[in-house]
Amino acid sequence: MNELRRDPITARWIIVPLDKKTDLSDFIAEPHPKNKDKCPFCYGSETMTPPEIVAHRRSGGANTPNWTVRVVPNKFPALRIEGDLNREGVGVFDIMNGIGAHEVIVDTPDHFRDIADLTYAETEEVVWAYRARSLDLRRDKRFKYILIFKNYGQSAGASLEHPHSQLIALPIVPKRVHEEMEGAAKYYDYKERCVFCDIVREELEEKDRIIYNDDKFVAFCPYVSRFAYEIWILPKKHASDFANIDRDHVASFAKALRDSLARLKGLLQDPPYNFIIHTSPINGHEREDYHWHVEIMPKLSKVAGFEWGSGFYVNPVLPYIAAKNLSGIGVPDK
Repeated sequence: MNELRRDPITARWIIVPLDKKTDLSDFIAEPHPKNKDKCPFCYGSETMTPPEIVAHRRSGGANTPNWTVRVVPNKFPALRIEGDLNREGVGVFDIMNGIGAHEVIVDTPDHFRDIADLTYAETEEVVWAYRARSLDLRRDKRFKYILIFKNYGQSAGASLEHPHSQLIALPIVPKRVHEEMEGAAKYYDYKERCVFCDIVREELEEKDRIIYNDDKFVAFCPYVSRFAYEIWILPKKHASDFANIDRDHVASFAKALRDSLARLKGLLQDPPYNFIIHTSPINGHEREDYHWHVEIMPKLSKVAGFEWGSGFYVNPVLPYIAAKNLSGIGVPDK
């Protein structure tokens, strides 16, 4: 029989099988050969992108090679930084100008190495770039939220195959984040505890869904996983704002992120995925009862009519089975 499970944060329900056995081969990604010809994110192609915002560079001037991480404006931005919001009503609808910031973080100059393939030190550089851009953009008081995310693989929405992440600064708080914040606030009002902290404690007690654990971060397949092999990464100590992460936590987070993605890649042979950093809003909209975290969502099956119509997700793999399979994959310790 299948089982319904309720997410204590958003009150969303999922369906998981208790007696159905799934074959790991059902989720193995099809091989996708990569081609770096005319790639705008490779060394020597710096003039193919808008001028860089910032770069970690060993030598040379701006918009030249020898960088390790490079941040550029998105050439086709979802939102543009110039202009005023000019919010107004049109009948029952609200509209405003498409004001925001849309940046690309090129994770590595190597076209063939994703974060899963980087060293811990190289992954730390990516995290430092995330943090630096988050801190810089919040100086613009028009912005209420900064969303950092990664689309990996064509079916996950990546239009370019060279490993990169993205950042979008928004003048509104996204609905998905708002749902989480409201759920966390209700939980706190009722229990006087953070729901995310409680989830971390429960995962640490039960142990069977954990795939990474050190003194600062834990990564696990959530009990209410929406997707097969979904992974969450959370700081163990309550923290609402990702951008306040300190040097020790950057190193630990980089390890948790790299190892989680490396296990996914090793087990499922380089699957497409999305990951998202959910953090507190900014500029007067901060929420201390929130708890920042990363959600890694492999794209192993399609969301269809039932999911769209009901809001339920059907996950064919029990989370503890997913964690067991992922934990069995070795990753480089460097």
